Amino acid sequence: MSISRSFISINGVVGAQLSPLDRGFAYGDGLFETCRVIAHQVPLWHLHEERLAEGCRRLGIPLDSARLKRYLFDLLQIAGQADGVVKVIVTRGAGGRGYRQPELIEPSYRVAVFPAAEPTAHSSGIAVRVCQQRLALNPALAGIKHLNRLEQVLARAEWQDEQIAEGLLRDAAGNVIEATASNLMIICQGELRTPDLSCAGVAGVMRRLIIERLAARVGLRVRVVSMTLEDIYQAEEVFVCNSINGIWPVVKLVDEKTVAYPVGPHTLSLQNALAEEYLQGSDLLAGEQL
Repeated sequence: MSISRSFISINGVVGAQLSPLDRGFAYGDGLFETCRVIAHQVPLWHLHEERLAEGCRRLGIPLDSARLKRYLFDLLQIAGQADGVVKVIVTRGAGGRGYRQPELIEPSYRVAVFPAAEPTAHSSGIAVRVCQQRLALNPALAGIKHLNRLEQVLARAEWQDEQIAEGLLRDAAGNVIEATASNLMIICQGELRTPDLSCAGVAGVMRRLIIERLAARVGLRVRVVSMTLEDIYQAEEVFVCNSINGIWPVVKLVDEKTVAYPVGPHTLSLQNALAEEYLQGSDLLAGEQL
């Protein structure tokens, strides 16, 4: 059962309006998390909360985690016992004109619950393309999910073909970093490799879960590396991942040349390991009742 419609609260009040002086609106001065909801629970909330806290620490935004969880719980109660997607946005709050931060920072909390997305290809795999848009290098912002996403917006505008599910993004030096809305992983010589995100990109919670738990469970060594398109051309298996869609096998890469991939055994094993985590629960994926 899916949530039937969208619900949005601002600072815990459903139907409230965000200040036009909010720095998230004016400057992208904030962060966001997009989470899967299963039966009124947010299974990966612990990881989302940790990334959000790290982002707030880096940006100097005082995060009240207990307050945010209360707002999230209240809105999920209103939405009902169903599946869906929740998006949390935390900004520095309202401020005057100019970049200088206000002396008194009062963060704004926006929580939105949406119906679950339409089912998409998982086992059968997806096609991806290589985007022309490049990612800027910025170690100070790399890894966190800040609100400045114009690079991804421009990249996603490059194609309208419904057969293409994702686009790969490179940095200015040509290193492949991620996809527009997911992280990239490949199998090469029997090991799992994923791009280095120390200077660009978003460190996804599903990527972290795979690196820290699932890979070891299926017997895969993990290496974080600098990755080029040539590495992807020669990969044995390719997949992208995020917290909403889980693990998507890539079966076709569209570039100057088209490369086909199988839905390989390592990708399938990771999909199965993820499904088992959701079914069995664990200290990381316990599905916290907020």
